Amino acid sequence: MAEAESESGKPQGAGTQTLLRGLTLLNCVAAGVGDVKGIAAHLGTPRSTTNRMLASLVAEGYLHHVPYKGYLLGPKLIQLGMKALEQRPLVAIARPHIEELAQATGDTIHLGVEENGEVFYLDKISGTRGLEMRSRTGQRMPLASTGLGKALMLGMVPARWPALHALTCPPGLPDGRPRPADWPEFEAQMARYVAQGWAMDLEENELGIRCVSAPVRDGRAQVVAAISIASAVPYMPEDRMAALGPLVRATAEAISKDLGWTAP
Repeated sequence: MAEAESESGKPQGAGTQTLLRGLTLLNCVAAGVGDVKGIAAHLGTPRSTTNRMLASLVAEGYLHHVPYKGYLLGPKLIQLGMKALEQRPLVAIARPHIEELAQATGDTIHLGVEENGEVFYLDKISGTRGLEMRSRTGQRMPLASTGLGKALMLGMVPARWPALHALTCPPGLPDGRPRPADWPEFEAQMARYVAQGWAMDLEENELGIRCVSAPVRDGRAQVVAAISIASAVPYMPEDRMAALGPLVRATAEAISKDLGWTAP
């Protein structure tokens, strides 16, 4: 069988290469590139090859074709995504707790974990106030600018904080774009969050949105996830955030106990 080299320089079989190209195509459509020309350019494949791949993925249900509009992710991927969430024990364990929190507050609730230095959103329960937020299940965001991320950082050694903060505040970031506080103030904030056991996002990730968050721990007392309550600024004055902090922390601790954590 003929072999090709991957981007890492390691040889790949033709079957592996085809599989990876198909996965790249799905990621391309997920990112919003739904026309044949754009997909072919992204993959670097002839349009004839791209059309064959698209036809196969549509036939298997991985893609859906809308005439004159392009390609969308198909029902098979929705089914697989739901199965993936069901198979993450953390999601199943946390769900009843965050549903109760959502019902009690009327706000949007998030559940997330750290993956490769970013927040990965595992679950989201939308609030009842009719607000739309850019967060969604499966999304990734920076740690240092999000409430979930800061809660996850509470379980890290402080020596890691400066690098994560720097990733969120690169030089030359345009004025007016949401960002965390400058490092000395950010460090002081994190020290307060460690002491109280919960963290805040003061419009640092999305203008007009504030949230309160807390870490979730496992049986080894390691931070393995975080939860947050998020809402628009008018519903999140500082006095309400201060009142919600202990509630979020208590919910995170209830999830932690279900994961085997024992309060010190």
